[in-house]
Amino acid sequence: MSKSTRERIKANKRRERTRNAAIGAAIAVSAVAGIAWLANQVREREGGEFVPIPQVQAVQELEDVSHVAERTDPGPYNSDPPTSGRMYAAQTFAGFKDEEDLESFGEFPEGFLVHSLEHGYVIFWYNCDVLSAAECEDMKDEIERVMGRVGDFKVIAFPWTSIQEPVVMTSWGRMLRFDEFDAEIAEQYVRNFRGQAPEPGAP
Repeated sequence: MSKSTRERIKANKRRERTRNAAIGAAIAVSAVAGIAWLANQVREREGGEFVPIPQVQAVQELEDVSHVAERTDPGPYNSDPPTSGRMYAAQTFAGFKDEEDLESFGEFPEGFLVHSLEHGYVIFWYNCDVLSAAECEDMKDEIERVMGRVGDFKVIAFPWTSIQEPVVMTSWGRMLRFDEFDAEIAEQYVRNFRGQAPEPGAP
């Protein structure tokens, strides 16, 4: 191989390294910008001021927040419903989940839901077993209206029959139990605690 050929090869490799470094830097900047944008969206959507809610319970955050294999039991947790702990690698996204949706989540839906909490979601865990059919429908309608007022952003409603109350709301490390659902307090809970989690910038 001639000297000029070797020099051209070296020059090409230098250019390729420079180009790859530039591409890598651009990707990194885009990722940071994307996370910052998501976090800013959370802040902008909250609006208003923090209003203390005396009934909110602080729940000790579990140290083990590792990912476990889907379809395995991610527990035990230190509260029902959970507010932190082990989780699946996948999460549940915003929306109202009905009883007919349960089958798609498998035996341990909490594995997906705790991951959502880690990303700053607020969850309405509702139990229609303690209500009449009419009361259940009214409550679901109220929850959906609250979710709509907060932009349907990072809020989930999920059926959960192991609780004694008609609704329990959770965010990361916090819980609010309702013996009777109060839409105004529920909305303020979302505005206070949505995004207050270890990974608020994640989707």
